[in-house]
Amino acid sequence: MSKNRIVVAGGGVFGTAMAERLAWNTDNSVVIHSIEKEVVETINSQHRNVKYFPTRFLNMNLSASSDYSVFSDADAVFLVIPSKAIVSFSQEMKKYTGSNEPLIINLAKGMSDDGAFITEKIPFRNTASMKGPSFAIEVLNGLPTAFTFGGVESDYLYVRDQLFPGTSLMLDHTDDVRGVELTSILKNMYAIAIGLVSGRYSSPNVDFLVYTKAVNEIRGFLRMFDCDPETIFRYCAIGDLGLTGLNDLSRNRTLGMLIGKGFDYTQGNTATLVEGHRTIKLFGQKTRQMGLEKEYPLVQALYRLMYEGANLNDYMLSVLGC
Repeated sequence: MSKNRIVVAGGGVFGTAMAERLAWNTDNSVVIHSIEKEVVETINSQHRNVKYFPTRFLNMNLSASSDYSVFSDADAVFLVIPSKAIVSFSQEMKKYTGSNEPLIINLAKGMSDDGAFITEKIPFRNTASMKGPSFAIEVLNGLPTAFTFGGVESDYLYVRDQLFPGTSLMLDHTDDVRGVELTSILKNMYAIAIGLVSGRYSSPNVDFLVYTKAVNEIRGFLRMFDCDPETIFRYCAIGDLGLTGLNDLSRNRTLGMLIGKGFDYTQGNTATLVEGHRTIKLFGQKTRQMGLEKEYPLVQALYRLMYEGANLNDYMLSVLGC
């Protein structure tokens, strides 16, 4: 029986963690594709990714390559690279796959530079989206972790029944690919919203007040983009929002908490702002253009705070209504 040929595109923190878990299944042959020479060299020579996990030994069956030819006979490709790079990367990858049509699974959370959903810009026929509550270090450590698989049922069953056995990775399923993509984008923005009140009040009551409002707004966005409102109940939505919005390992929640405690985010590390910050601008403007400010009070409060000079007290009054 031939092995499942898997390429994990991206040798960063999450890509390495996913590759490690996929390698637990001895029916899988897993290669990490990375453009970083140090990553490739140390995985192959030391079984360590010295750049991102210098003290951790990886599965002996893992290998790494910077050669695009590894995609030529892949059965499945997990995209774990920055969202803004996926479209150009997949176009380059397409040159090497020829008549082979691997299943392309997008794990990146974000939109392409033109505001489109990433899976709709990838030049492959078999595409899917996979998101869920999953901190990379816990994935690497082997803790049970769940994702939502957005795609056709046959691809979902292939991943669940052939690629994931023995990995402690679990799936639920929806054919609402756009909904899976959308909720993974929105949760970063709402994690900032929850973090802001956590920084100010340090109160579970207040956290879940805002969390519940966030769930309702996400469900509204699902309808706006013609997605299935039931997707809100999947791992990719209510699960990932809980992880990102209520856990201090989350960068977006941490950013909100720092602002809530009075730190000036404009003087900080702008890399921390990329995910949720860009989303606030995009969806803040969109809801205004559609005249839906009252239906999305959290988004509007964030937009005023981040882009229009509103102060922290204004934000709290708008969000908490008191």
